[in-house]
Amino acid sequence: MRKILQLPKRIVRFYVDGFKSMTIGKKLWAIIIIKLIVIFGVLKLFFFPDMLKSHYDTDAQRAEAVRTALTAPRQ
Repeated sequence: MRKILQLPKRIVRFYVDGFKSMTIGKKLWAIIIIKLIVIFGVLKLFFFPDMLKSHYDTDAQRAEAVRTALTAPRQ
């Protein structure tokens, strides 16, 4: 039982020690994080506008539009 409880602790320590000893890896992780911020932050603002907010005034109207779109039969 004690060995099972120590497993998550050992896994976390493995990754923390591995990250501390990285040299080039830290720079690569920084690049990855910056790319993710750009992809999910900036691109979302410019290329994926909030269509429901621009077409409907209240949350109730937005909810009804989504409910209708999900339950309406396809043509």
